[in-house]
Amino acid sequence: MDIENKKILVTGAGGFIGSHLTERLLQSGSEVTAFVRYNSRSDFGFLQELENENLEIKQGDLRDQYSVMEAMKGKDLVFHLGALIAIPYSYLNPWDAFETNVKGTLNILTAAKHYGVEKLINTSTSETYGTARYVPINEDHPLQGQSPYSASKIASDKFVESFISSYELPVTTLRPFNTYGPRQSSRAVIPTIITQVLTQDILKLGSLSPTRDFTFVKDTVEGFVKVAKSDKTVGEVTNIGSGAEISIGHIAKKIISIIGKEIEIEEDKRRKRPSKSEVQRLICDNSKAKELFDWQPNYSLDEGLEITVNWIKENLKIYNPENYTV
Repeated sequence: MDIENKKILVTGAGGFIGSHLTERLLQSGSEVTAFVRYNSRSDFGFLQELENENLEIKQGDLRDQYSVMEAMKGKDLVFHLGALIAIPYSYLNPWDAFETNVKGTLNILTAAKHYGVEKLINTSTSETYGTARYVPINEDHPLQGQSPYSASKIASDKFVESFISSYELPVTTLRPFNTYGPRQSSRAVIPTIITQVLTQDILKLGSLSPTRDFTFVKDTVEGFVKVAKSDKTVGEVTNIGSGAEISIGHIAKKIISIIGKEIEIEEDKRRKRPSKSEVQRLICDNSKAKELFDWQPNYSLDEGLEITVNWIKENLKIYNPENYTV
């Protein structure tokens, strides 16, 4: 698919990965409609200062079928990134996770079917795998709903699967592992570590032993672009991840070293997941992505962390490191 000449819809476009993807598509000359959740402040997130004649911003809500239908009208290609992604918040409000992630995805699928879009890229998450039963985790690994968030994403992915089987809808699911980089909120562990180390005397974290597979945001975005262009990906689920794991404790020490500050690390009970909900180990098997659309990460963890630390230093005012972000 030649995405440069397509009319594209990006849901969740004002968020972390969505804003990077929107910028990447605009740089390619695509016409992009950015779908962002309505708020009375007309706050478009990280698209706020982005001006481009090929960018149209539409406000709405994934849960509202009418606004989804209006946003998708006339589109050739859809990147569905919009979701409620905070795991601790999903413990407090599981219904909100269901409404946004499951109903929202169903609205996207229904609209795509109605308008006959050429391709829809659905965004999943490595959290759907739960704690690794074997490593590295490939796309055949069992799905485990260890949090309301992961359960909602599993349900969303299964609705995608059903629309492929029932209606032959041209959908592909991309399953990123722990993306990080500039613009990420402090609900994620890397910005939480960076902002605390820059401003506090004690670094407070949840469990330090779980491992994650961290992927720099620009690599994740290239995965989205390549999966859209490939003619081999319709009906497929594909992992995007570095293929390396590191514990939360070790990533904290690495960031502390990059910043060059001595700081004590303290485990904070408030930040720990319920014991059976904690995902202890995630490490990606990315061989399918390499095979189908020639994707592999270009940024090392050290390179990505340097860029992220520098960006957060310059934008520290948008964070509130004194408080725990749910």
